[in-house]
This record gives sequence, C-alpha cells and structure tokens, in this order.
Amino acid sequence: MTSAPDLPDAFLGRPIAHRALHDVTAGRPENSRAAIRAAIAAGYGVEIDLQLAACGTAMVFHDYDLRRLTDASGPIRQRTAAELADLPLKHGDEGIPTLDEVLEIVAGQVPLLMEIKDQDGQMGPRVGLLEHAAATALAGYDGPAAIMSFNPSSVQAMAELAPDLPRGLVTSAFAPEHWPTLSEETRAALRPIPNLMATGARFVSHEAADLANPRIAELKAAGIPILCWTIRTPAEEARARSIADNITFEGYTA
Repeated sequence: MTSAPDLPDAFLGRPIAHRALHDVTAGRPENSRAAIRAAIAAGYGVEIDLQLAACGTAMVFHDYDLRRLTDASGPIRQRTAAELADLPLKHGDEGIPTLDEVLEIVAGQVPLLMEIKDQDGQMGPRVGLLEHAAATALAGYDGPAAIMSFNPSSVQAMAELAPDLPRGLVTSAFAPEHWPTLSEETRAALRPIPNLMATGARFVSHEAADLANPRIAELKAAGIPILCWTIRTPAEEARARSIADNITFEGYTA
C-alpha cells in the first residue's frame, strides 16, 4: 500500500473543533452549517463526520440513527439527501448538510478533518459506497483536508479512491463498555493499531484517555503525528498536549 501524503502542518497548529464549534445554546448543533461557520470565524480547524444517504450522497452527520439529533427516527441511510435537507437539526433551524455544501462553506479557509463512520458494523471490509461518495465530493477541493476512520478497510478504500488525500486512523483503547457492539476479537485486533502501514495512514487520532499507551509513544517516535479526541476542559487539554501534537475539542474555548 502506497503511503498517503503527510498530514499538512495546518492540522498541527490551531485546535480542531470536534463536530465543528457546536453550542446548542447558541443555535449551533453539532456538524451543522452554523457550527462550521463559527469554527471558521474563530480560526479553528473543523472536524466533521460522514454518513451515507439512501441516494448515495455523503452527508455530514455523526449518528447512524436520526433520533438523537433530529425529531425523526430511523437510520440516516434510509433517507435521501433531499429528505435529510428538509429535516431540521434539534436546537437549530437548518437541515442536515451534504459534504458538498460543507466544502463550499469551508472553501480552504481552515483545515478540514473528516471521519468516515464505519458502514460495515464490525469494522470489516463491507465498505466502499460512502468512501466513493466522499472521494467524488473531494475531487478538486482546494484546501487543507484529511480523511480518517476507525475502520482500516475504509482507509484502505480511500487509498485507492483518493490517493493524494492525507489519510489516518481513528484509534482507541476499545474498552468493551464503550464498544459493546464490536466482538472482543475485533476489539483485540484493533487495539495495537496494526493497520498503519497496511493502510498507508500518515497520522492517528487517538482516544485522549489512552494517550499514555506505549503504542502511541512508538508511533510518535517514528514521526507519526498524534491527534486526539475528545478534549472537553482546559485541564484535559494540558494533559493531552504533553503527548499529542494537536487536539480536537468541544464544550469550551481552546
């Protein structure tokens, strides 16, 4: 597997707003256009999540089900982009945006970090449609951008679909209580981050509470940039920055 380009230095400067600079008290739900515009105005990088619509469009949305973030329920994958555009996010007045729309808003002004949500269900090989939709939307995008996923198969798919796009792995301690839908076999296989070379990934975004993991120290010593998720207080940020090269944050001003 050919390595992707290195993660641009822009991702290692200003902090990255997790799911954009969201604040429901200000009418800015997570992954919303309003939250993205607020992050840009503050000069932060933007992290977003990608899910697939029924029509094959890459949508900017975190959950698999609509219930938590909208007044609807059911899988996001069962609705078209047009239907999702008309479905307001809770605590806001906008529908769910497409990746195309978000790319137009960001337009290279700040770094854009995109997480492809696992579509296989067990971090396995049944992927491709969302990766293709993301690669199509990103073709010709002019600005600092990088893609990542917990699923190594998604990262491998992006290596084929968008070889010039920096790519990384989202990594974790994979504690059973936090990953109950994954088999222990899968959790154990992912914990040591064995897929870095196979996927050609050039960075990791690791669970902040597990940054002291010796494997992270190995990767950092090898020159792999270390991002982390998700920082929620200045104290957490101070601890994370003793190891991580940059943070994704929410709930305070970093």
